[in-house]
Amino acid sequence: MEIRIAEYSDYEKIAALHVRSWKTHYQGLLKQDYLDNEALPDRLVIWQTRLTNPPFNQHILLLEEKDQLVGFICAFGNHDFERGSIIESLHIDPEYQGRGLGKKLIREMAKWIDHYFPDNGVYLEVLEQNRQAIDFYDHIGGEHQLQKLWKAPCGTEVPEFVYAWKTPKLMLASIE
Repeated sequence: MEIRIAEYSDYEKIAALHVRSWKTHYQGLLKQDYLDNEALPDRLVIWQTRLTNPPFNQHILLLEEKDQLVGFICAFGNHDFERGSIIESLHIDPEYQGRGLGKKLIREMAKWIDHYFPDNGVYLEVLEQNRQAIDFYDHIGGEHQLQKLWKAPCGTEVPEFVYAWKTPKLMLASIE
């Protein structure tokens, strides 16, 4: 397995994996019509835009096996004044879950955040009903800080949790 930085030409496969992950984990949370008909065009625009002219604080890593995308992670350094850098997306192909690939991607992203934004915290948002992800973030030392509502792109509001680490070094230490 190889980890590399995303390039513009990757936006279609990132969008496809993003939607495949949502269809697996967000059934019943997002409107079915959105998942079936609108999620892919929506995610194509999002990822194409992010990779066209990326801001300096954006970092996207891909995990591939023989040129097949099996996971990706996207973060924005120093995104929030109080919380710090956000891990905005982390998706592993459902067929590859349970192999430590999420940890591998978070480890590499935490190194990047520590290099460029070492004095800030790290946080992420996870849907309240995504038990698999919540168990994972609990396991790697995330501190459950807050509950709020996510305004999903299909128009629904879905409860989510915020998990945080005080520094990227603490995140790295809890993964090791």
